[in-house]
Amino acid sequence: MRLNELTATEIVSAIADGKTTCEAVARACLDRIAAREPQVQAWQYLNSEQVIARARALDKSGRRGPLLGVPFGIKDIIDTCDMPTEYGSPIYKDHQPKNDAACVALGRKAGGILMGKTVTTEFANLTPGKTRNPFDPARTPGGSSSGSAAAVGDNMVPLAIGTQTTGSTIRPASFCGAFAYRPTYADLRCSGVREVAGSLDTLGLVTRSIEDIALYRDVLLGIEPQPLPAESGVPRIGFCRTHLWPILEPYTRQLLEDAVENLARAGAKVVDLTLPSEFESIEDAHRWISSFEFARNFTWEIDSHWEQIGERVREGRIKDGLSCSFERYIESRSFAEKCRAMFSDVFGDCDVLLAASAVGEAPIGLHSTGNVRPSAIWTTMHVPVVTLPVFKGPNGLPVGAQLVARRSDDRRLFAAARWVYGQLV
Repeated sequence: MRLNELTATEIVSAIADGKTTCEAVARACLDRIAAREPQVQAWQYLNSEQVIARARALDKSGRRGPLLGVPFGIKDIIDTCDMPTEYGSPIYKDHQPKNDAACVALGRKAGGILMGKTVTTEFANLTPGKTRNPFDPARTPGGSSSGSAAAVGDNMVPLAIGTQTTGSTIRPASFCGAFAYRPTYADLRCSGVREVAGSLDTLGLVTRSIEDIALYRDVLLGIEPQPLPAESGVPRIGFCRTHLWPILEPYTRQLLEDAVENLARAGAKVVDLTLPSEFESIEDAHRWISSFEFARNFTWEIDSHWEQIGERVREGRIKDGLSCSFERYIESRSFAEKCRAMFSDVFGDCDVLLAASAVGEAPIGLHSTGNVRPSAIWTTMHVPVVTLPVFKGPNGLPVGAQLVARRSDDRRLFAAARWVYGQLV
């Protein structure tokens, strides 16, 4: 296997065992980027000399760290002290923050090698960036963490950080054939990340394995990495179609139903699980919460640079946000809190829920980033989720399966996800 195709966990082990070096890994990733970037266009900023200098310094220092020598990418709404951060907007062309965001500083402190800034949609919203799907350049990579998902899916880097306010990490990872994780709300620090809607925003991790998600999460929590247990038992799974089942592609529905049968044959207890009827209104609550907060977070840009904001952002979250009364906003937040209070009981004795990550394969065309709806419920519930690259659609393109856990049950989610992935792939 080529060095650029290794997982982060494998890279750390290989460097520790003297089988390779930080510089060799960095060069392998840079070579892959050089070969594929003209087609994929995952990167907003890249400085090869800076990357090699960092790798050589790590090799020379003899230091150790949980991410030693691991190349990673950072979504370009996350501040970096030595690279421009443009938030996907011409308003911020060549903008240079003075400080690293917390997630960047923690990754570097752990020995990681920041390769560069990955493309984001405009202000992490719906206006597509330049990135293309690595499996078919005529299709969207998803968004808003477009470059992060494409870079990992195309073996340019083993790790990348995105963000999620609706489905901005899970959906592109599904389209690009990567693992991804949205943590329990507020567990991972968003200091230095451009706020979209603070009541919903989280970081999002895109990787090549569940083990890498667990490792990366511990690094970002600032704790000693805790390996997943070798054996964690067979999970109890709730198959949750949700009220969005009819909007899924027929093949996505069939893939999920086949997966349920396979998991049951492998020994899992799988039950059909129906959400209370109240949950059908969560998307509306999400819409008003996110748009109200977005419109106020971007007041300066709206007042001073209206013509430089894309039409989709103006006619979408800004228009909604400016029309949303404070009373409606508070009602929406209260409704979301009510549903969160109910959500833990929904699980019954299940460890995780199984649901769709996306409607189907990445759609043809670059004018849209795909349907955001399959993630809105879980994001609003503030619960941890992962998407697993376990399916192929009718065109041979990736389709993910999403697992959902109770709030603060992230480690149990990882254990269940590892077992599910092992049965389905």
